[in-house]
Amino acid sequence: MSQPEEKPKGDPWHAFGYITAGVAFYGLLGWLADRWLGTDFIVAVGILFGAALGIYQTAARFRIDPPKPPNSSEQDKLK
Repeated sequence: MSQPEEKPKGDPWHAFGYITAGVAFYGLLGWLADRWLGTDFIVAVGILFGAALGIYQTAARFRIDPPKPPNSSEQDKLK
């Protein structure tokens, strides 16, 4: 008897999209803040923050929940 195949929780392109969108969006916000404040380091902070947020969103989406241990009280009721 073959075991059923596990279906993936999401498309791997979602991971790419989350990270790319985070870097682009927060990098743009950092660049705008740099132009407004006359600095040149906030864009790097925005890019790093966007990448970290994209990785977090990817991990949250693709997280595999561990199997729940059998509940002994429910098994006792079935006996």
